Amino acid sequence: MTKPSALALLPLAVFLTLFVGSGPWFQAQGVEFAFYQVSAPVAILPAIALAIWLARGSLNERIETFVRGVGNHTIVTMVLIYLLAGGFASVAKAVGGVDATVNSGLSVIPPALVLPGLFAITAFVATAMGTSMGTVAAIAPIAVGVADATDLPLLLTVGTVVGGAMFGDNLSIISDTTIAATRTQNVEMRDKFRMNFRIALPAALMTMTWLYFQGTTVAVPTPGDYELLRVLPYVAVLAMAILGVNVLLVLFAGILLAGAVGLGLEPGYTLVNLSKDIYAGYTNMQEILILSLLIGGLGAMMKSGGGLAWLARAIDWLSCLGGDRNRGPRTGELSIGLAVSATNVCVANNTVAILLNGELARDIAARYGVDPRRTASLLDIFSCAVQGLLPWGAQILLASSLAKVSPLALVGSIQYCWLLGLAALVSIFLGLPRPGVARQPESLTELT
Repeated sequence: MTKPSALALLPLAVFLTLFVGSGPWFQAQGVEFAFYQVSAPVAILPAIALAIWLARGSLNERIETFVRGVGNHTIVTMVLIYLLAGGFASVAKAVGGVDATVNSGLSVIPPALVLPGLFAITAFVATAMGTSMGTVAAIAPIAVGVADATDLPLLLTVGTVVGGAMFGDNLSIISDTTIAATRTQNVEMRDKFRMNFRIALPAALMTMTWLYFQGTTVAVPTPGDYELLRVLPYVAVLAMAILGVNVLLVLFAGILLAGAVGLGLEPGYTLVNLSKDIYAGYTNMQEILILSLLIGGLGAMMKSGGGLAWLARAIDWLSCLGGDRNRGPRTGELSIGLAVSATNVCVANNTVAILLNGELARDIAARYGVDPRRTASLLDIFSCAVQGLLPWGAQILLASSLAKVSPLALVGSIQYCWLLGLAALVSIFLGLPRPGVARQPESLTELT
């Protein structure tokens, strides 16, 4: 068993200091584009070197641990999504899909409801398809087009999409976070959904209200002419996603369909142009791809060194301060939220954070009398809220890459995740919502 060690978390602190801390420092020096001066894939290199130096075993064993983290199934899947998302976004834009989609949307949605409408659509799609990554990949390019066609701030528009995507990721019954939370706590999905919905809905309504007032004075130009056929790739991608088709297949099919539209409607558009547009999309994902791979390796090093085990033990110790282990559910719920949030910051993956804290959460819940359905709900809510605000998290990295903005700058524009975290804290202190009578699932199949 890995011995807990706080020292194993030091590489993460080094990375955050270089990546996050460099922006304010350069800004204080009056440097333009301060947050772009240090690239995240470069800032993480000293952290990786430190993690390898701190690790136990031979040098080859340490490097092998890092490589296994880089090749983790979740990381590789995200990389493939990045590539296909970049290719789809590039081709769809090149064949006029973004302009056509924006113009068709502006012709239907009232100007004051552009932002709330964008949030609602994104939330619905993410809930239906069960993945925030796939949702961001499909809708973020449209959000960029909306910002270009109106006087809405780009960061606000893209942040609206990320917030809506995290809403769906948190509530969807086919989301991997939902599956992880319900399985680790042995509760039914329907019960966890009901608990989550009572916390997420107020946060979503507050977000949409705030977005409404942000967009009431927006100057929406008269929509230009558009051909609905050019919107077809986006419609097809969303429809396939809602039907539950694998996100990789969805994006690949989107590339083919967008290419077919270009070949049929764009004068002079050839297979050579299509291949160049796909590769351009790949190139746009270079930074996020490299960073995701390196973060996967760094996370594996910290876990292997006992950093996550130390973090879990520290949270458990904090929950027991005072020596009274029967102080009530509130202390247990706060401990569960803190544990999964802190782990999520380290691993930058909400599903992994839930899985790593499943056993600890069950123990805390039993000690403080927290209902398992409430535990599953809090695991999912806090992990999604934190994941949607991490500048090195996959969702923000993907959105910022598609919009060509700084991930650090984007964090402040994702109001839903801030409000979701606040709503979760308020629910803990008020002791609401209260679970009803539990019905135990009859089989493991019923959980999935």
